[in-house]
Amino acid sequence: LKSAYLKLKATAAITCQGNTYNLSSIIKLETDPDRSTRKAAADAKWAFFSQHQQEFDRIFDQLVTVRHRIATRLGFNNFTELGYARMLRTDYSPDHIADFRAQIRSAIVPLASRLFEQQRQHIAVDNLRYFDEEFKFPEGNPKPQGDDAWIIQQAADMYRELSPETHAFFSLMQEKQLMDLPARPGKAPGGYCTFINQPGLPFIFSNFNGTSGDIDVLTHEIGHAFQVFSSRHIGINEYNWPTYEACEIHSMSMELFTYPWMDRFFGPDTDNYRYSHLAAAICFLPYGCAVDEFQHLVYEHPDWSPQQRHEAWLQLEKTYLPHRNNEGNAFLESGGFWLKQNHIFASPFYYIDYVLAQVCAFQFWIRDRNNHPEAWADYLRLCREGGRLPFLQLVELAGLQSPFQPGTVSQVAEAVAQWLDEQHP
Repeated sequence: LKSAYLKLKATAAITCQGNTYNLSSIIKLETDPDRSTRKAAADAKWAFFSQHQQEFDRIFDQLVTVRHRIATRLGFNNFTELGYARMLRTDYSPDHIADFRAQIRSAIVPLASRLFEQQRQHIAVDNLRYFDEEFKFPEGNPKPQGDDAWIIQQAADMYRELSPETHAFFSLMQEKQLMDLPARPGKAPGGYCTFINQPGLPFIFSNFNGTSGDIDVLTHEIGHAFQVFSSRHIGINEYNWPTYEACEIHSMSMELFTYPWMDRFFGPDTDNYRYSHLAAAICFLPYGCAVDEFQHLVYEHPDWSPQQRHEAWLQLEKTYLPHRNNEGNAFLESGGFWLKQNHIFASPFYYIDYVLAQVCAFQFWIRDRNNHPEAWADYLRLCREGGRLPFLQLVELAGLQSPFQPGTVSQVAEAVAQWLDEQHP
């Protein structure tokens, strides 16, 4: 069923302005400075989901049924309990997550709404519509200044300068051809890092499309790959990776540790890139919580109809994404947005991990600006530890505050908001 979902998305052949795109390459048009182009691209993309909505809903309905049956046969009340066990979450529970989402609603949702309003002013539109959200600046979003090969060369120079460890690692990734980065027709969407037990090396998969996302996904997946490369000699395969929320600290922190080198990729647009990247990281947090709460609701109500699931998503959008304006797109207005999210189908309960990790990564960013050697040393220690400790003990090992601790989210939000106000375009 998971494969059926991914294969269905990979069939997308989206026609817009006389050309054909997949779900990765259409993103370039969705961030075009011309508003009519953005709308046309977004509507064409969502038309694909609308045309196949019945099939998407059928696949997910069967996934919920199968997962609930597995859980009850194993003696659990519902799949939520089994989902947490599968995610190897040993030191926190759904109650901790519910309290954490409350922190996000209180400290982050108002900040994100303010950032979206500033974005509306930047791009000079009366209302920020669903096709405007990814367009950040009136002159256009920052883009890499070269092609795919040029990006890799800049990355090689960056990782040579960042540390001896990253230089040796990235050189090996190039030498062994352990990266498949450009988008191609028929290629599965998304990006990820995996580990090949023999010969004991990571592999990175992505879909470069000529946007700033190429740099985001490269530094993000390199963070994953660098971690598993650093801990591959522990000797117990299960310890090569930690649990996912800890894994995402490595990747999201790597995005932020590389900020000083972003001028290599973006030239005169570097300040705009850093601003939009950090603002996007803040604005992601409420969305990540919406996805997580949606999954809790779905598996608590396994008999829900597809329509009830879509109605639940609409209510969560109002709670976590009050800025969102889907007017004029019937598919989005009916609560269909979540059908695009791979994790909901293929990796249940793997999404709040990004939110937890981002709060930790922000702490590394704050520390890095004050004392880079100390912050980087703690990051290396975290990477080398792999999965020998559970999440909260790894956070402590890295010198970070638990994201569950009251006040952590608001402290992070205050520091990031201050920097964004100072760097306001």
